[in-house]
Amino acid sequence: MRYIFKFPDIGEGLEEGTIVEWHVEKGQSVKMGDSLVTMETDKVVTAIPSPKNGVIAAKFGKPGEIIHVGSALVEIDIEGVDGEKAVEEANKPVAELKKTEAVEEEGAGVVGTLEVAGNSFVLSASKEGVQQDIGRPISKKALATPVARAIAKDFNLDINIVKGTGPGGRVTKDDIIAYSREGNKTLAPIAVENMSENSVEIVPLSQIRKTIAKNMIRSKHNAAHMTVFEEVEISELDRIRTKYKENLAADGIKLTYLAFVIKATALALKRHKTLNSEMDADNGNMIYKKFYNIGIAIDTEKGLVVPVIKGADKLSIKGIAQQIQLFSEKAREGKLSLDDMKDGTFTITSYGSIGGLFAVPVINYPQAGILGIGRISKKPIVKNDQLAIGLILPLSLSVDHRIADGGETTRFINTIMGYLSDPASILFN
Repeated sequence: MRYIFKFPDIGEGLEEGTIVEWHVEKGQSVKMGDSLVTMETDKVVTAIPSPKNGVIAAKFGKPGEIIHVGSALVEIDIEGVDGEKAVEEANKPVAELKKTEAVEEEGAGVVGTLEVAGNSFVLSASKEGVQQDIGRPISKKALATPVARAIAKDFNLDINIVKGTGPGGRVTKDDIIAYSREGNKTLAPIAVENMSENSVEIVPLSQIRKTIAKNMIRSKHNAAHMTVFEEVEISELDRIRTKYKENLAADGIKLTYLAFVIKATALALKRHKTLNSEMDADNGNMIYKKFYNIGIAIDTEKGLVVPVIKGADKLSIKGIAQQIQLFSEKAREGKLSLDDMKDGTFTITSYGSIGGLFAVPVINYPQAGILGIGRISKKPIVKNDQLAIGLILPLSLSVDHRIADGGETTRFINTIMGYLSDPASILFN
């Protein structure tokens, strides 16, 4: 029996993933739970296990290709056919196509018509579309990349007369340029040779970057952003951190200012429940959460990730510092799991480590707020009516103004500042 295993939704709202590495080959026997392929999703890089015992009859997609949820990943022969015969069956071309669908130009997608098989067929995924089989109906409109179509338009060229060399007969930019260099007289004058191949760099969007873009737009469209800015003097906090950081360093733990800010924020959320909530506008409800899970935005080479320190109000400063260090290491190595990044109730982002002072952080929707931490610097302050040098930490707090009014927002940030200026109050909570 031939079983078609489709890419499953391994996280809420997942739409697609990128193939990182295959762990199986055609004809290979697998058991339930064996890793089939490593996929990069919008949140994590994770291995997809086999749902069945059997023999791999076919696999779809190459490393770097995008697979949509619900599209076939592998065919598994689970009984009655040996490995070689399974491979022969998998390599047979699709003999019949059920219908044709128009495909609109979107991003780096395809323009033209694509033949679509019925539910009983499995087609391999590809960035450039599906390979054409012999006997397949010819599209009336040429398949082409958006770049090729734009260049053809500039040439005043009918793109349908250009022979495509891309997958599935797709017309590419190189096909257009090659056509012009053959001296074809139908082209409008254009200095193709003067086009620099190095004038732009086109890089496919990563899954993380796609999700960041989607989430930022969703947040801006659904939340009424308001931001307040404050500065807090943290000389006493710096003294305590300096006193204990060497002891913790001996245990392999790096004590940062962020650990204190996370603890202060969690304690402040317990006193200001509005900032630890979300609005369910569809049902006319407010959801106040009685757990305090703080997401920390971490900058990685691939983009921003937000692991969540769960129960931050109950952890010690040492425990929070350990969690920060663990998540930072996992983020750099691309090993964060879905569980590491779910159930956050409030988010903190620190841009001060790379030199920023103030910012307008975008809320991690549907949370009620996000706290930004700026660069710590020395400034002149007035203390006990005397001019002194103070260590100043800038804070930027963005809130959903539908949820939190100005008064409650100010009280919340004042509570955080109170904890940070008197760190002993944090240590005994």
